[in-house]
Amino acid sequence: ASRGSQPALAALVNASSEPAALEPLLAALPSLLPLAPSSGGVCGVLANLSRDPGAAPRVLRALGPGAEPLLRALSGARPPAELGAFLCNLSQAPEGRQTLLDRSGAVVRRMLALVRWPQVEMRRGVVGALRNCCFQHENHEWLLSPDVDALPLLLLPLAGPEDLPEEEMEQLPVDLQYLPLEHRREEEPEIRKMLLETLMLLAATKPGRCHLRSQGSYLVLRELHTWEKDPEVLSTCEKLIQVLIGDEPEEGMENLLEVTIPEDMERRLRDLDREEEEERRRK
Repeated sequence: ASRGSQPALAALVNASSEPAALEPLLAALPSLLPLAPSSGGVCGVLANLSRDPGAAPRVLRALGPGAEPLLRALSGARPPAELGAFLCNLSQAPEGRQTLLDRSGAVVRRMLALVRWPQVEMRRGVVGALRNCCFQHENHEWLLSPDVDALPLLLLPLAGPEDLPEEEMEQLPVDLQYLPLEHRREEEPEIRKMLLETLMLLAATKPGRCHLRSQGSYLVLRELHTWEKDPEVLSTCEKLIQVLIGDEPEEGMENLLEVTIPEDMERRLRDLDREEEEERRRK
């Protein structure tokens, strides 16, 4: 977008948070979407529009086959930070998760690459979207497979540069071994907690738990637990450790998502996402 169009886009972002602007802006999407790859303003409009559960599928339809504008925005050298909130909102709708988890893997791989992005707004949105995508256990095997290889990228922000014994170090994925001293864990407690929740969802099925164990996830969590100071993150870390080191559930109860009724947990997390977003908007 040109410099002269920035005030107009800023006004659109503000207007897009008002219910009365929903229909006119949805109608204007074909004109706005070509700007999306480089425009934080357009991504901000898309994020606000997609907060409405009824509007999210319409935004997706406007993106067209393969969600090309979304892919272009994700693939840019400097994707707008506002894209994170848009991805998180999209992931709350079944159609959105289907788009993000397209089996070409192009979208989800790019999202995983943004987990370590410098801008906290982007990291928060991307990790929230990845977590929401993991509620559907049917996708876990694919996400953990070599095609996507999500686990090392989810563990890396939780891992520190601690010097482990060689036999422990060799249990970790190669990308997590011998991290440099300057490597830092994710600085935001909220994002660390969401990463742990994502891993908890991936550990909901027996194959997922086996994969996490085989890749040395416990070692990363053990060191995180020693380092962590935030009570909520500590509690989430302890629950995940217990899932990994505890006894396997009895036959027929191996899928923890099916046992614990994921709709309730999903609704609770969606409400928390909305409350956190409202809190950020008030600041």
